[in-house]
Amino acid sequence: MLSQLNKLPARTDYVEAVYKALLDAISDGSLPPGTRITQEEIAEQMNVSRLPVLQALRMLKNDGFVEDAPGRGLQVTALNIEWIDKLYEIRGALDSLAAKLAAQKKCIIDPALIKNGRAISEKGNVKALIDADMAFHSAIYEASENPLIAKSAHLHWVHLRRVMGAVLQSSQRSAIWDEHQAIADAIKNGDEKKAAELSELHAMRARKNLIHQLSEVLTNH
Repeated sequence: MLSQLNKLPARTDYVEAVYKALLDAISDGSLPPGTRITQEEIAEQMNVSRLPVLQALRMLKNDGFVEDAPGRGLQVTALNIEWIDKLYEIRGALDSLAAKLAAQKKCIIDPALIKNGRAISEKGNVKALIDADMAFHSAIYEASENPLIAKSAHLHWVHLRRVMGAVLQSSQRSAIWDEHQAIADAIKNGDEKKAAELSELHAMRARKNLIHQLSEVLTNH
């Protein structure tokens, strides 16, 4: 599985780069739950020293993405449906608030974000689709002009990326970009109530779909 990791170009600080590379691999399923990983293997595969790898693994462990493996090394943490359900409760509340605040200002969410998302959906690139979805919601967080929303949401999105990655490998919800468009329209029209309601409904549908699909994924493994 570690063969999925690419060598890093020469630089002075590798910690963030190693962290991101491993997080992406965990999120897109290249490193599935239960995969054993060691500091030595990663350092060799990515052509970096062990110290930044050690620090990156400590960060991943602290964030709950890896855990101690029986014997030696670490392993990718299993997905927990109950915990994910609670994450979506928080996400729904944050998205609803962000959309409401953005609607107060009648902000225009860049149409290119939705156009790009639709195009990526047709190609089936899981990582690109997750990035496009995050870009759309991040635009709303920014439009809300409340930096605490984006900061709070980021804590949860790193985990939601992983859930989406596990599910989108086997199933994609085609209506997602239609829902995004409706939310953007409500924000542009200054309809605070509708923007908030659509955002919360969007999160609820995503929550229901992802948990259902994830249950099937975990059952089949």
